Amino acid sequence: MRLRFLKSLLSRAGILPSHLTANISASLSPDLAEAREGTKPRVEPRYAGALGHATKRAFDVSAALTLLILLSPLMLTVALLVMRDGGACVYGHTRVGMDGRKFRCLKFRSMVRNADAVLQALLANDPAARAEWEKDFKLRNDVRVTRLGRFIRKTSIDELPQLWNVVRGDMSLVGPRPVVEKELERYGDSVSYYLRVLPGITGLWQVSGRNDADYDKRVMLDVAYVRNWTFAGDIVILFKTIGVVIYGRGAY
Repeated sequence: MRLRFLKSLLSRAGILPSHLTANISASLSPDLAEAREGTKPRVEPRYAGALGHATKRAFDVSAALTLLILLSPLMLTVALLVMRDGGACVYGHTRVGMDGRKFRCLKFRSMVRNADAVLQALLANDPAARAEWEKDFKLRNDVRVTRLGRFIRKTSIDELPQLWNVVRGDMSLVGPRPVVEKELERYGDSVSYYLRVLPGITGLWQVSGRNDADYDKRVMLDVAYVRNWTFAGDIVILFKTIGVVIYGRGAY
């Protein structure tokens, strides 16, 4: 049933070429069978070749540098607004990237300065919030988020500093969403797919419901992206990201 759902979702969204969505069940079934048997899936994404990897990387760097230059006035303005409360404008959270390498994923700060303490107090005193957090590591009504923070999250402006992560080689423009180490457990045997590629600023999950999609669907979409990668598919995802950002779908 999950495979039928994924095939239907990808076809309706038009995110992957039709010949890929037509074969999505065939491409995923062997890996799901191996996962059930407790063996590690054999992964070889389409851009593993030197030419494909070089093409993706060259596009990432050139596009990220161009966007950093074009968006620098906006980023400077946001940085100054965020710093009004005396805190840092950008923070880095440790995430797991390609081959298990850890890196600091950059974002404009959208929360109060003592966000960690506020979260721990909330989880200790609110069972419903704790259950929501443990399910997807997200809170729809997060009391830590500032008024400005809600705006830059809704518009995804908070993620613009990740363009620097792309330039440094920590991330790609398109790929699985970067996760914290604890979240790797949610991938089960499919974790090898996630670790095979650079995480992305945007990706198949982000344009397919984002925070409205549950974690199992997120893992399935990440697997589909890695197994069926094409450069054209990345371009389609980037264009679809524009619509997601404009309408704020699934962002909170």
